[in-house]
Amino acid sequence: MTQAELKEAIKTAMKARETTKLNVLRGISAMCTNELVAKGRGPDGALTEDELLTLITRASKQRKDSIQQFEAGGRPELAVGEKEELAIIETLLPAQMSQDEIVAAAKAKAAEMGVTDKSGANKLMGMLMKDLKGKADGTAVKAVVDNLFV
Repeated sequence: MTQAELKEAIKTAMKARETTKLNVLRGISAMCTNELVAKGRGPDGALTEDELLTLITRASKQRKDSIQQFEAGGRPELAVGEKEELAIIETLLPAQMSQDEIVAAAKAKAAEMGVTDKSGANKLMGMLMKDLKGKADGTAVKAVVDNLFV
């Protein structure tokens, strides 16, 4: 997704009167502007697709954390709104890899790097996250790497 596509999605959500979707997209757009200003490119600059993907992933993680906190705090009614927003954000992310695909990628990378025990797990994790950026959740990748050397 690009920033231009994000702006088009905002227009479409406005026309369709989808308030939740519109609020989520506007929030991501604001995150983009904040990131551009923080990087010194000014609010009219453009983010790369990788930078935008990082922001969308961050928004997804924030929603997941909020859901967990609300449910742990006995406020499931607040988690409902966060779950709706998370569902919208996940449509903006590329399809996530399955557990089996992550295991296959981890085994292939371990063989390529010559990692055979837990001592090289951190290097393997770093390389895997570079390769699977945006395609797999870091928590799932860490679990797979930890299980490889048990």
